[in-house]
This record gives sequence, C-alpha cells and structure tokens, in this order.
Amino acid sequence: MLARNAHDVYWLGRHLVRAEHTARMLDGLFHADLQGRLDDPTSVTLTWDSLLTIMGAQQQVTPTRAAQRDEVIGALTLDPSNPVSIRACVERAREGARTVRDTISTEMWESINTFNLGMQGASLDSGLRTGPYSIYAYVKERTALFWGLTSRTMQKDEARAFLVAGGRLEAADMVLRMLRVALPPTRRKEEDDDREVPRRDGNALALLRSVGGFQAFMRSAAAPPNAGPVTRFLLFERDFPDSVAASVESLHGALSRAEIDPLEAPPVLRLARISADLKFRSGNAEAGADLAPAFREVQHELDAADEEIDQRYFQGQGVTRQNGGGA
Repeated sequence: MLARNAHDVYWLGRHLVRAEHTARMLDGLFHADLQGRLDDPTSVTLTWDSLLTIMGAQQQVTPTRAAQRDEVIGALTLDPSNPVSIRACVERAREGARTVRDTISTEMWESINTFNLGMQGASLDSGLRTGPYSIYAYVKERTALFWGLTSRTMQKDEARAFLVAGGRLEAADMVLRMLRVALPPTRRKEEDDDREVPRRDGNALALLRSVGGFQAFMRSAAAPPNAGPVTRFLLFERDFPDSVAASVESLHGALSRAEIDPLEAPPVLRLARISADLKFRSGNAEAGADLAPAFREVQHELDAADEEIDQRYFQGQGVTRQNGGGA
C-alpha cells in the first residue's frame, strides 16, 4: 500500500474518533455543569479549563484567564480555526477520505461527506446557543454510522488495518488524557479533606458517562461507579471497546495484519509490550492503589508507538505528520 494512502486512512480514523470523543466530553461536562451544585460534595470538579487541558487547547482559547462555558463550547464545537474542534476534525477527515475514495467504500465516502456538510449548516450556530445536545447527538450518530459501514462494506485489507489503527490509537490517547486530568494523583492522607474522595467519585462517574461506558460498567463491574473501580474499568477492561487495554489490543491486531512479519516491526512489538504490561497491572494492582503513574507511563509508550508508526509507514513519502491535542 502507498505510504501516502496509509497515512490518509490512518488520520481519517484518528480525526473521526477525536471528533466523537470531543463531542462526548463536551456533552458530559455541559450536563454536569447544569446539574451540579457548589455545596454538593459529590459535584464534578472538572472545569472548562480542564477540558481545554485535555484537548491541548488552553493557549488557543483562553491563555491568560479562566475559561467560560459558552466560549469553550463554541471553540471546541464549531470553530473552524481551532484545529481540535469537532468541525475542524470532521473537515480534515472528509478531506482525507476524498483523497482515498478508491480505497474506502462508496457508502463510507457518502457518510463522511454528508457528515461534513451537516457540520457546515447554519442551523448549528443557533443550536449551539440554545442547547448543544442535538449537535453532540448528531456527531455520535454520524461517527457510529461511519464505523458501522466500515465493518460491513470495507475490504479487510491493509487500508482498513490503518484506518482501525488510527481510530484505536486516538481512542486510547483520549481516554488516558481524560483520566490524567479528571483523576490526578491522590494527595497524602494528611492533606486530604472531607470532600476530595466524593468529588473524585463524581469526576469518575462523569468520565464514565462521557465515554458511553456507564451501562457496560454496571453490567460487568461488581462495584459502585466510584473513582477506583471506574479507573480500573477504563484502563483494564478488555471487553469494553473504548478502554485503554481494548484499544491497545485492537491497535496491535490491526498493525499486525498490515505487516508481512509482525515480529520485525518495532511499533507492533512495542504495542505487544504495552498490552502485556496492562494485563500484568490489571492482575497485580492492589484495590485502592493510585493508578495515576500508570496513566503517564502508558501514554508515554503510546506516544513512542505513534512515532514509530510514523517513521515506519509514512516517512520519506512526502507526507506530513499531523498533530493536535494532548494533556
């Protein structure tokens, strides 16, 4: 497969997953902001600045002051000049899909082209002012449609492997960023106050809802949706598709299918090590253990894998690595 085509389908997957997760986070934090009370010890303590930190957009939106709800929603939803906004991600995904129209199926192209046209509609601007629920629902529905069409209409070849790989790397990266910001390292016991634990639990529940994992968690975890169990679920649960462990496993499988000899591919070997490390941590982490160091270590390894993917498959072929976001 041509390196340029591999690059374009890889970033097509990344941009669409980024758009979906951004919509989920905005929707979740918007509802939490509306429903929360300052005097409630279980209130979500995630702020709009926290969301900008997750997306790596603090300097672009409010570099010198606290962020306000409406400006963050506007900047991360429909602002075409903000590279991490939903609209910008969809536009770049559509442009990537246009260049590989002979690689993806016709239904996939029509789906993403319609998605992009919908994000350009004038009605979305007024909808954003009156209530962004319908916009985020639209984004989630259109991305789900695209991936459903991918599974049903696209040949299981190298192109699909790179498409899936891009999506799974972005999903793992986004969930890790959310965990790092929403559930930072716990303080020493002598520094704790009576509100820290319940508010960490509130953040964990909001995060679980933001990735669409609440029902899956309640069906599989024999524990309340508090910070510890939710963290373990989003980090280790391989039966939940958007957990870090499941995304890494899918990413490893996709790149393995794209290789003639996976044992000779540095990114495949690194991903195998990350997957094995997550499995080891899952079985050996003590109940109540602080997993924040694992967030940093796994994200560092994923960043290294991303660099290796870029060097092995895309470099030297006139393609440019695309960046955006990061906590």
